[in-house]
Amino acid sequence: MRTTVRRHLGKVVAGTAIAVAATAVMVGITLPGTAGADDTGGGKNGQSTGQAAGRQPGDTAAVQPGVVEAAPAEGAKGKGRDPLTDDEIARVEQIALDRQSFRASEDVDGDRGPQRLGVDLAEPAEGEADDPDAPRRAVVSFYDYKNDTLVTKTVNLDTGKVEGTGTRHGVQPPLGAAEQTEAARLLIADPLGAGLKADFKDATGKELSSPDQLQIAAMIYRAVPGAEPAVLDQCGEHRCVRLLPKVRNGPWIDARSLVIDLSTGKVARLTG
Repeated sequence: MRTTVRRHLGKVVAGTAIAVAATAVMVGITLPGTAGADDTGGGKNGQSTGQAAGRQPGDTAAVQPGVVEAAPAEGAKGKGRDPLTDDEIARVEQIALDRQSFRASEDVDGDRGPQRLGVDLAEPAEGEADDPDAPRRAVVSFYDYKNDTLVTKTVNLDTGKVEGTGTRHGVQPPLGAAEQTEAARLLIADPLGAGLKADFKDATGKELSSPDQLQIAAMIYRAVPGAEPAVLDQCGEHRCVRLLPKVRNGPWIDARSLVIDLSTGKVARLTG
């Protein structure tokens, strides 16, 4: 891993130099008021374009400051196919997660209550697509780490009732921010995270001790026969992840050979 990060550092430096040069060229071309400012042959009798338009030498065209309009106030409730408002999201999460479900489930940290994954506007029911007065519904997704189950609930925003519940095993939607953070914490604390910490120190001169020092991307990992140790055989049924960590304002670090099983809290290195 140490060799990889040094190679990445070289690419980052080279890429940054190219980006700066490209940006300088773009600025030189697109800054307002510069086109034709020093031209002498663009107008009649050697006049510049500005003079031909009636401006005298030495005149400067005032550039008015841009005005950014404030975003319109978000209402408590949307209409039709409007995106869900913050109030609606909070409300449907509360409705979907009843007391019994909360007590019987666990999140990625092992705390009581399932892991919240997201809330999406539901598709119209059959026959409601062209009805302007059709009720708005939201689909709330949770992951229960107690039994590795994806739970989805459909909530009618007009009535405040749960109209449907689905539970599925072996279904692994994209990870949320809290899950990525927990995966990074497990890797940093595990002996197999020694290479990650060494690469971080090579890049920054500092010790890596917290996920907050990294920018993290992640992807779900499913077991591939013959490509991993036995400890990862249940990945897919379990919620397993491969991290793509990046030093904040720095290079990527290659950690693709390591898999974190969030369901068991174990870290393993791929062998195939």
